[in-house]
Amino acid sequence: MERKILEALKEVRDPEIPIDIVNLGLIYGIRVKDDVAYIDMTLTVQGCPAKQFFAEHIKQKVLEKFPQLKDVVVEFVFEPPWTKEKISEEGKAQLRKMGWDI
Repeated sequence: MERKILEALKEVRDPEIPIDIVNLGLIYGIRVKDDVAYIDMTLTVQGCPAKQFFAEHIKQKVLEKFPQLKDVVVEFVFEPPWTKEKISEEGKAQLRKMGWDI
């Protein structure tokens, strides 16, 4: 189920960097225990104002796709810190198509 949740999270886009949070490298881990999905994610910067947006949007998306789950808990972690090297090759290609120098 963790892989399916990861795929569903590709529908959640970062509000500032125009790619999804999976290819951006923000998802650090997913585990499901007792019908609760625990998602470890980071932010591009610790004080990111989109923190609450992400938590709500991720919970909504996962519960919509996996109604058998009782809850989704988004845990924000900052170790290791996010860097642009965490962006997937697919994400880098998407950004380059949009004119980003990466």
